[in-house]
Amino acid sequence: MEKLYIFDTTLRDGEQVPGCQLNTIEKIEVARALELLGVDVIEAGFPVSSPGDFDAVEQICKNISEPVICGLTRAVKGDIEVAADALKFAKRARIHNGIGTSPYHIKLKLKSNEDEIIERAVAAVKLSRNLCEEVEFYAEDAGRTDNVYLARVVEAVIKAGARVINIPDTTGYCLPEEYGAKIRYLMENVKGIDKAILATHCHNDLGMATANSLAGVMNGARQVEVTINGIGERAGNTALEEVVMAVKTRKDFPVETGIKTERIIETSRLISSLMNMPVQPNKAIVGRNAFAHSSGIHQDGVLKNRENYEIIDPVSVGVDASSIVLTARSGRAALKHHLDRLGMSAQGKDLDELYEKFLIMADQKKQISDQDVLALTSRGVRPDQPVKLKLIQVLAGKSTVPMATVHLEIMGEEKAATAEGNGPIDACVNAVKKLVPEKFILDEFLIQAITRGSDDIGKVHVRIRAKDRIWYGYGADTDIITASVMALADSISKML
Repeated sequence: MEKLYIFDTTLRDGEQVPGCQLNTIEKIEVARALELLGVDVIEAGFPVSSPGDFDAVEQICKNISEPVICGLTRAVKGDIEVAADALKFAKRARIHNGIGTSPYHIKLKLKSNEDEIIERAVAAVKLSRNLCEEVEFYAEDAGRTDNVYLARVVEAVIKAGARVINIPDTTGYCLPEEYGAKIRYLMENVKGIDKAILATHCHNDLGMATANSLAGVMNGARQVEVTINGIGERAGNTALEEVVMAVKTRKDFPVETGIKTERIIETSRLISSLMNMPVQPNKAIVGRNAFAHSSGIHQDGVLKNRENYEIIDPVSVGVDASSIVLTARSGRAALKHHLDRLGMSAQGKDLDELYEKFLIMADQKKQISDQDVLALTSRGVRPDQPVKLKLIQVLAGKSTVPMATVHLEIMGEEKAATAEGNGPIDACVNAVKKLVPEKFILDEFLIQAITRGSDDIGKVHVRIRAKDRIWYGYGADTDIITASVMALADSISKML
């Protein structure tokens, strides 16, 4: 199996999304996560673009040891010299420079001609090669560049010293067959192509970034340029997780990656949080619903054998298990699964009666929670529940440090604690942690509104982790802080 190099540009192309800018500390945190994930190259930024970007690239070079650290430039002398300076502390550095090669870029953007573009490309590569051991060249808008001319450009920059040649579908215009054929044409018609690696860099304007990248790999590309969660300008870039898992799941590809796939979800959530970019629920691999099943037919099949409806083991990407979600489309098998999970059993006639009640409830609610299942069995929140919320008092505001006092009744004994936090809910969670004898981690926190009014009931779902196990909790109240602590008390009750 040949190596497929994973070039991550989350910190450069991904950060170009409006509102997703990171500070230097956050960029270092992302770079460390990418290093743990096992990416081969981190494109750390565009050093000449701002002092902040220069500093971030320099600091990443000082803090990261395994991946190649790459800086982007234009085919401009000043860009290249600044990038070389920013990369000086890297154990392995790469300058990534290039120029537009399509008729649109040559005539409309650069006001130039084909021969001059080649001269500028060669000069940029030669200068980069004098300043940095590794040089990658990008032919911007290669997707809309004539293949014969593109081959001339690629041959010239390889001769000048570039050892990775990036063939970007900058506007996301290509179809997979078209992009694959472009890579194949270069592999077959460029003199000296054996001295370089062809790279894909596909955008998702027509929703085909992953398909185009994989078509490139099938036709000889051995580096894919990707971002976590597929973030990037306009409709985004090729998603790292999609390419990696396609290569791992399918046996069609003559390549393998060094990605530690069990870290994919953790890395995805970090990027989503730091960049304030929620992942759509139905996003492949990392979406909340990627391993969730609500249809009765699917649920029955998954419960019998996961591979009936899942081609990827969720554990292999860092998900604890598949989710069997109770809705009006769920069948008896799903209801029985949740009853068993909650420590209750029902067979035969009893299960049939519960299922009829369940269908009535499911028609009235979008999704059924554990509390709803307990209510079906006349075993809702019991009076003897180990942990009960008695009182909350919160101090919060723009000019004060959020502080919360929480009173809980734990095993019949009322206890109180006060704590600070970065918000009223965080302060409540910190206070609860002081009261509970078992240490736990709040692993997931979700607030949902039932309608849209300001007096709406807020539903809070939490997941806590302790003792190498997980517990779920649910709370509902017109006060979302109260609902949050109720949900936390519910999960802790199950743990205790």
